[in-house]
Amino acid sequence: MREGNLYGSLIDILNFGAPLILVSIGMTLVIATGGIDLSVGSIVAISGAVACMSISRGVDQSSFGLMLGAVGLSIGLSLILGIWNGTLVSVARIQPIIATLILMVAGRGIAQLITSGQIITVSNANYAYIGAGSLAALPFSIFIVLTVLLVASLLTRKTALGLFIESVGSNANASQLAGIRSKTVILTVYVFCGLCAGIAGLILSSNVSSADGNNEGLWYELDAILAVVIGVLRSMVVVSI
Repeated sequence: MREGNLYGSLIDILNFGAPLILVSIGMTLVIATGGIDLSVGSIVAISGAVACMSISRGVDQSSFGLMLGAVGLSIGLSLILGIWNGTLVSVARIQPIIATLILMVAGRGIAQLITSGQIITVSNANYAYIGAGSLAALPFSIFIVLTVLLVASLLTRKTALGLFIESVGSNANASQLAGIRSKTVILTVYVFCGLCAGIAGLILSSNVSSADGNNEGLWYELDAILAVVIGVLRSMVVVSI
């Protein structure tokens, strides 16, 4: 314990790994439908850039209302980007790897445009609390991850949504014929993945009170895919045992 908070290597791993865990949760549902989302790293960068830019342009950077507005704007934009990906995959029927590659490439440029190619720094204690604050002796980011994980678990294990996702992942056309709205399910998982990436961007940028459109969330898509694959392999081993 130090100043009433737990510290050490394990706590640091949980704290700095929180954004990647969030992205991996969203990626898990996308992969479960037979898709992939290569744009999560860019959404992370855009989310952090929008939030920090909104705060930096405020009259009073320390304002709590300004922080809420910036967070809401970032989350809303992340949802829109998720809808964009989901629409390309479900409605336009573009292959997921191609559809999300568009935003992967363009999104990084959008983040650079938002920040004008500079590292945007902010001074807002409320915003910094999201990624660097502590609650009940643990980093606050851990509680954000646990909340998202709990919501995702309840929706996929306690409702029919989980069965719909698995059905669509097995055969989207057969699911459609069976009465499942496959397009809606696919759109939903991409929107949720965008939401997770947006929250991850807020955690990353708030942890250092700055946004770097060039490096924030870089290669997160590959790390998230690896995390999902390792989780699947572990589940297969457990089941076989």
